[in-house]
Amino acid sequence: MPAPNCALHRRLHLALEAADLLAVGAVRRRLRAALDHWGVPELADTAELLTSELVTNALLHTGQGAVFDAVLTADLRLRIEVQDGTARLPRRREPVAEYATSGRGLLLVEALADDWGVQLRGDGKVTWFELAYS
Repeated sequence: MPAPNCALHRRLHLALEAADLLAVGAVRRRLRAALDHWGVPELADTAELLTSELVTNALLHTGQGAVFDAVLTADLRLRIEVQDGTARLPRRREPVAEYATSGRGLLLVEALADDWGVQLRGDGKVTWFELAYS
């Protein structure tokens, strides 16, 4: 069972520059380290994969930067949010071919997250997912 850390210490916040795809790897590493520190390393593989998809989508498809937030709640739900500056909603699409290198991001989020969604905000949107620690 994870240590009962203060909720303020179970938050990770990162700002990402536009088109900085190298930052995706840094976000994954920082997230994995945070989850280990918070006592829930079992969430890391899935959280990293889904985070990569959302952050990459935000950086590639908006032409702007993004803000990444992760928080482990008191009831041990990991919530990841990626905010970008466009109100254009993400759309789930089928990959064009079996070996296509894109088109599976939201399919993965839908399949692996316990919950996910998109919230429009005045300055863009937040795409989020949650994973439950069990």
